[in-house]
Amino acid sequence: MANFFEDNKSLSFQLDHPLMQRIVELKEKGFTSDRDSAYAPQDYADALENYRQVLGIVGEICADVLAPNAERVDAEGPTVVDGRVHYHPGTQENHEALAKAGLYGMSLPREFGGLNFPMVPYVMAAELVSRADCGFANIWGLQDCAETIHEFASDEQRKQYLPLANQGKTFAMGLTEPDAGSDLQAVMLKAHYDEKKGTWLLNGVKRFITNGDADISLVMARSEEGTTDARGISLFLYDNKKTDCVRVRRIEHKMGIIGSPTCELVFKDAPAELVGERKLGLIKYVMSLMNGARLGVAAQSVGVSEAATREAEKYANEREQFGKLIKDIPAVNEMLVLMRAKTDASRALLYETTRYVDIYKSLLHIQRERTLTPEERAELKEYTRLVEMFTPLAKLFGSEFCNQVTYDAVQVHGGTGYMRDFPVERLYRDARITNIYEGTSQLQVVAAIRSVLNGALSQRIAFFAEQVKGEHFKKECAVLSEMAELLKKSIDAVQSPNNPSFIDFHARRLVEIGGFIAISYLLILDSERCTCEKNCYEQSARRFVRYAQAQIMERVLLINDIDVATYQKDYASVADSTPVE
Repeated sequence: MANFFEDNKSLSFQLDHPLMQRIVELKEKGFTSDRDSAYAPQDYADALENYRQVLGIVGEICADVLAPNAERVDAEGPTVVDGRVHYHPGTQENHEALAKAGLYGMSLPREFGGLNFPMVPYVMAAELVSRADCGFANIWGLQDCAETIHEFASDEQRKQYLPLANQGKTFAMGLTEPDAGSDLQAVMLKAHYDEKKGTWLLNGVKRFITNGDADISLVMARSEEGTTDARGISLFLYDNKKTDCVRVRRIEHKMGIIGSPTCELVFKDAPAELVGERKLGLIKYVMSLMNGARLGVAAQSVGVSEAATREAEKYANEREQFGKLIKDIPAVNEMLVLMRAKTDASRALLYETTRYVDIYKSLLHIQRERTLTPEERAELKEYTRLVEMFTPLAKLFGSEFCNQVTYDAVQVHGGTGYMRDFPVERLYRDARITNIYEGTSQLQVVAAIRSVLNGALSQRIAFFAEQVKGEHFKKECAVLSEMAELLKKSIDAVQSPNNPSFIDFHARRLVEIGGFIAISYLLILDSERCTCEKNCYEQSARRFVRYAQAQIMERVLLINDIDVATYQKDYASVADSTPVE
């Protein structure tokens, strides 16, 4: 039987990272809690074996159920009947297979029916599901909402709603509106408290809501009358199956991820529960929810990249042209090698980021139970900084590489790749959304640029450089050292005019320069850590460094060529075109 976990040794490799020991100890609280649970691991080795066993089950279901259903679901999609969504039968089969296996709620504590897994194995499961069916990955991934309930809801709400995740109940997050896309502080769906009914009521319209007709929804609404900014927004829990107060107006007709119903919803006096405190909906709770969603999209991107790379490699090993396999044509081989390098690069960045998230989240949960030690407080501060720095990078690079890899996969197939007879056509369409939803690539730059400008990313790059032990990558490390110096000079060049719009103009170039360097080091470190007879990451590391160098030089040249005077003359809007002294 096929198994998407067992046929991809990179996942086991990332699961064996040295930092996992600290992650597991924190998650299991030193293996002193849950002693009465039959599912609690006895030690670190036992925990890792649990993760592998469960991921093996996920990998088997993905290969034997989800992947075979993907083309049929994509061709036919879900429907709306009497204002309610009906999943495609293939989607329903996918959902039931994973729910029956007890795989929903993996990261939740055992007291709520979860497996108490860290984020690393959970994100791996998301990658596996995405490789099988990118559209279904959205339905699977929205269980992240349960994590937000766990972090911010009341004890009563946790006890009521969290066990539903393991029972296979579906989740959604209702954020976007017709006039509030990326600008979420423009949300106008209204929430008012009805004294007679003793509940909050929601009224208005939500648009582009993934899995919008789910069982449980987290809904962002304006609770403070007369406000127009983020401070007037709160977060609410809505149980969609208890009432009939939310109707699905339509399912959007999308380019890709067809199996995932993207809904326009109409709320009419829908009873809801406040999550946490009023006014913190966007400022605190949704920002946390979005960070989790961005990590999910990064995992989705890696899964699609893996699927596309494998399809291209398979086709290139079978298709003959000019009397030889096309994999032996240098131009095609170069594409295949770079596709694999980008996929390995995305995965290295994804799991480095996820490890940071794991330590950060565990320390936050421990902090609610007891006072952290001075060492733990310092650790929490450090990993909070790393999460803020790397989450937007993981989403930015993962999604952009996903689009590039699927584009090249179609190209390797030639004309056949343009036909629906081959999976790469679907993968290409599915990939396009990854650098749009849960914050466009441009918004990821906005989130990441501060860490670049204040030198935090450069410090982390220096840390990575210090971890390289051998001489095997001496040439590549010399190149990256030069690139790191160019990054510092480029930051100075962009910051020195003290012109905010000029910084915004070059922000993406600065973020990408820093990201390319950091990812290159992560691949080198993976290669050094790899102990298999045929080093799985050496080719990707060397190829990616050369690719990164070319990309960095292009961006450095543009920064040097477009100084502030040139920017204001040729690129700035009228509002930004102030004279340069």
